[in-house]
Amino acid sequence: MNGSYYQNPVFINDFERENGDEDSVITTGVTYPMEQSYIENILRRNKGKKVRAHVSFSDSIEWRDRVFSGFIEEAGRDNLIISDPETGKWYLILMIYLDFVEFDEKIIYGK
Repeated sequence: MNGSYYQNPVFINDFERENGDEDSVITTGVTYPMEQSYIENILRRNKGKKVRAHVSFSDSIEWRDRVFSGFIEEAGRDNLIISDPETGKWYLILMIYLDFVEFDEKIIYGK
């Protein structure tokens, strides 16, 4: 079923994990950077910055596309928390609905 379309996942083996070598990069002929740029890491590095989070709820008629404005409070693996000081509201946004995030200032991307 996999064919060649999807690359099979690669995991750190037990030997490396037991010897404290969890930062190893295991590849299948492809070189990956040590630090991967997951969206949650980028958002976490930019905590406190003002953003506009564009989200889409495809199954909803009223809430099809929304923009939430405010400051990044927290970012988790599957969620983003934004506070809007103008309205006093806090938003918990699931990453599965997040399309993109706009910043009004330079973002911190790397380490």
